[in-house]
Amino acid sequence: MKLFYSSNSCSLASHIALEEAGVPYEAVRLDLKAGDQRKPEYLKMNPKGRVPTLVTEQGVLTESPAILTYIAQRFPEAKLAPLNDAFAFAQVQSFNSYLCSTVHVAHAHKVRGTRWADDPVALADMQRKVPQTMGECFDLIERELFRGPWAMGEDYTIVDPYLFTFTTWLEGDEVDVARFPKVQAHMKRMMERPAVKKVLAVHAA
Repeated sequence: MKLFYSSNSCSLASHIALEEAGVPYEAVRLDLKAGDQRKPEYLKMNPKGRVPTLVTEQGVLTESPAILTYIAQRFPEAKLAPLNDAFAFAQVQSFNSYLCSTVHVAHAHKVRGTRWADDPVALADMQRKVPQTMGECFDLIERELFRGPWAMGEDYTIVDPYLFTFTTWLEGDEVDVARFPKVQAHMKRMMERPAVKKVLAVHAA
């Protein structure tokens, strides 16, 4: 398998999940600022021009929730999801869907506002709103979604690297993670995992 990723992006979650699964893979870094994601050879694999992209023997997968689910299902021995419990697995998908469709979009209004508007005033308004909207997202996570000690309870799942990824963005979004004691403890717990340490080192290099 080959994972195309970039630093400071949601592809961190898929990278961590592959490392947690303990399977062979190749990680290929893209420089988004240099426009690697818009090069013809990359767009041929992923016409969306975004990361992550996972190339498998069966074909190409895009979108973090899909890639995370694939890793969990492809490598059940890693126990990254409750695959034998349909309802519990749906709850995992529900959490990850919220992270993808709501939290990521809230964050993107700061750095990707041109997806929704061109007016400089509108873009500035979106950026000013990010601390509030991201804070509200994590208020909900802290209060309603997070179970502890891991996102879904006692067992580590594919929700954990995905949640961790967004948690690392809070400081840049001017949100104090200390507002969320459970999430803050989760971030510290994640950073102690060998797989996370290894992947973070790769992304920082």
